[in-house]
Amino acid sequence: MLRLGYVSTYPPTHCGVAEYTRFLTTSLKSIYPEAKITVFSDYGSSYRVEPHAEIRPSFERSSRDYHGVLDELGEVGGVDVLHVQHEYGIFGKNDAILEACLEARDERLVKAVAFTMHSVHHPLSGYSYSLNFQRRLSSVDAVIVHSYLMEFEIQNQGVDPLVIHRIPHGTLLNPYLGHPRYKLLRSLGLEESMLKGLTLTLFGFLRKDKGLDTLLEALREIGYEAGSMNIMIGGELRDRELLEQIEELGRVARLTFIDKYLTSDEILKIASIADIILLPYRDKYGVYSVSGILHLSMGSFKPLIGSRVPRLIELYQFAPRVTIPPKKPAELVKKLKWMMNNYDYAVAYMAHLYSYAVRTQWLRMARRHLNLYHELLRSRS
Repeated sequence: MLRLGYVSTYPPTHCGVAEYTRFLTTSLKSIYPEAKITVFSDYGSSYRVEPHAEIRPSFERSSRDYHGVLDELGEVGGVDVLHVQHEYGIFGKNDAILEACLEARDERLVKAVAFTMHSVHHPLSGYSYSLNFQRRLSSVDAVIVHSYLMEFEIQNQGVDPLVIHRIPHGTLLNPYLGHPRYKLLRSLGLEESMLKGLTLTLFGFLRKDKGLDTLLEALREIGYEAGSMNIMIGGELRDRELLEQIEELGRVARLTFIDKYLTSDEILKIASIADIILLPYRDKYGVYSVSGILHLSMGSFKPLIGSRVPRLIELYQFAPRVTIPPKKPAELVKKLKWMMNNYDYAVAYMAHLYSYAVRTQWLRMARRHLNLYHELLRSRS
């Protein structure tokens, strides 16, 4: 029996990494039912046993002490592989989680330690704490990243290439494709009148980096035509200053604003309703990551328009003609007009990206994780 432990946030905590861990562990259990999976979660979750995993709250976010994880490891008799889903916003500006994992390995509570780096910082980020942390990653058995940019960045920072493994973010193929739009709207508590005209969507955690200002300026430039468009914006508002921009969007187009945390299921319904999904993001300087919202979007097989930023590198790689420079509303206007006038061609052009979505389905990415775990255990036996 393979015993797997994950140190991560977990639902109901509102966090992209929490959803990532849920998808990964569910898929792993599906392809390898004999695995015993334990999630050592943040205290935002509660103890419970789900069909695929046991959830044991073990740590406080941004803590400097993760001995609670070691205590819980002792309670379950240890695991074969301890896998940390690392994000600086979860584990803070220190290397305490790394120290705890190495201590667990030294005490033989775990046989191998793996880290998935959901964000990798470049020296230009100015974050000395993260650069120091990343230099120490050669001390673990495996470091997983989601993109080529992340892979070569940590390699350039001195991490042993032998421990670096690139496994793309998983993709969930949208189960609501083909469902009548009016039923999806009704299930979301929305008006069926939204069916009139083109529907553009932007969803996820609503922060300044999501590009609402770029969308607003683009719609202003489009002018009266924007009044016939449906703009659906949904997600938990992380910056109250954006309310003014959202209200202004409602004055230039037919706006539907879903002001709440969206479950993955609700996001998939919104994506299925959309004609075009917008990702006009801008990234923080020197921070490399991959967008989970991109993977939910491309699994819906709808045309996308997104910025050329590190977070959306896969969009740029597989469908460069639907990308725009960040913070350039005029370029978004051009791309929107082109896509509205050439919609069928845009759908056909996206085929390469849709193929990538199929290749990165969660079950396939879980298989790659499983193969890596077996490889790590063989090398340490």
